[in-house]
Amino acid sequence: MKHFLLVTVAALALTACAAQPAATPAPSMPGMASMTPPPPPVATNSTANAVAVKEFAFTPAATTVKVGTTVTWTNQDQDAHTVTSTGSGGPLRSPTLQTGQSYRYTFTTPGTFDYLCTIHPFMTATVTVTP
Repeated sequence: MKHFLLVTVAALALTACAAQPAATPAPSMPGMASMTPPPPPVATNSTANAVAVKEFAFTPAATTVKVGTTVTWTNQDQDAHTVTSTGSGGPLRSPTLQTGQSYRYTFTTPGTFDYLCTIHPFMTATVTVTP
């Protein structure tokens, strides 16, 4: 008898759930922005002379400038970072940049200059200098 009663109660519960109407999506409101977040920025080649250091990355990751251009790196992260040429003899040698601090360097010769953050070596980027 107990088994019959449990099966009957379970069947009634399932029937009650099935009888509920399906939920309909909320209507969109004209003039309201979509609630979908924008896609993350893509690190692309840039001709700008400003590089943001944020979210443990140099943005943009590749920059192209002309000889004589000064590039400014600004730390927008909560952690400290550096801007340091890879290999020996490269021109980029910033001090440790705290949040809000910047480092500037004027490129005087053409070439490709790879750099990284010595504190977080996975952070890498490139400046290409054209005549």
